Amino acid sequence: MIHPGILAVLVSAVLFGASTPLVRALVGTIDPLWLAGLLYAGSGVGLSLWLALRYTRSHDAITLFARTDAPWLVAAIVCGGVIAPVSFTFGLRSTTGATASLLLDLETVLTVALAWFIFGEHRNARVVAGMALIVVASVVLAWDSAEGARWSWGAPLIALACLGWAIDNNLTRKIAANDAILIAAAKGVVGGAVSLGLAALVVGSPPPMPRAVAAGLVGLFGYGVSLSLFIVALRHLGTARASAYYSVAPFIGVAVAFALLEERPDVQFWIALPLMAIGVGLHLTERHVHAHTHERLVHSHPHRHDEHHQHAHGPAWDGREPHTHEHAHESLTHAHPHYPDLHHRHEH
Repeated sequence: MIHPGILAVLVSAVLFGASTPLVRALVGTIDPLWLAGLLYAGSGVGLSLWLALRYTRSHDAITLFARTDAPWLVAAIVCGGVIAPVSFTFGLRSTTGATASLLLDLETVLTVALAWFIFGEHRNARVVAGMALIVVASVVLAWDSAEGARWSWGAPLIALACLGWAIDNNLTRKIAANDAILIAAAKGVVGGAVSLGLAALVVGSPPPMPRAVAAGLVGLFGYGVSLSLFIVALRHLGTARASAYYSVAPFIGVAVAFALLEERPDVQFWIALPLMAIGVGLHLTERHVHAHTHERLVHSHPHRHDEHHQHAHGPAWDGREPHTHEHAHESLTHAHPHYPDLHHRHEH
């Protein structure tokens, strides 16, 4: 049976990857600032409606963020909900959908680098080599040979967007035990409102309603649903591993760009593609197993009664899984393949 975190991140990658060429198609019809706001507003509104429907059906209380999580959420929204989408939509004006899709693998590289060097996640030679190949491929794509060997503006702006999303990913890992849909909805509502407000002040009149609705729908699935699933993956896999699987997203985007936008690859694309494929393959084939010790831990998150969740319940429990409540993990030493998830963040 496929690991739930891997399944979540692969579906997330397909949704986001397919959305990139669609956003590229909208760039020519909607101002980039309006487009960034509409994408995130569509995500926020759609997910908020889903939360309301879920509450109406189940009457389960929506658990809000702990006060200690608020700074992480605010910083993630600024980086990933405002700076990144605005940079991305402006950058798309100077790149093709296929090239932009492959450049998005820089998000994986930057996310993993931050997870390793700032947040202390485990790394090994195989993954380092894979990330190096992705960087080389991204540099190849960014070089605009048609302009006399000059850098195009599109690539640096997309790289800035990738940095914003990479910071966002690592900050979100800190609060990934919270409701994934609630986190994604908050990012969409706040990020969308800020960008739409800026667009109204700077650009003026909004785009026609049909185009605005189209952008909102792309944002709901390509950003909102995708982000919710990615947060689930962060909870199960850790930042670096989730990002490794997520790095297949650009290849989905390339396929959609070729199929729907009738784009044709250039020489740079064919040089970069195999480098990226090898880099992603090295990362995905990593296997991490060793004897490790779990220190005693008390926390709350959605879980099933697996080998890491062996605890008793009172008579009020209805037997439903997964379920959420505060629970304690006693100290445990064992060996099995694992990822740096909520229960495997230890020194090596």
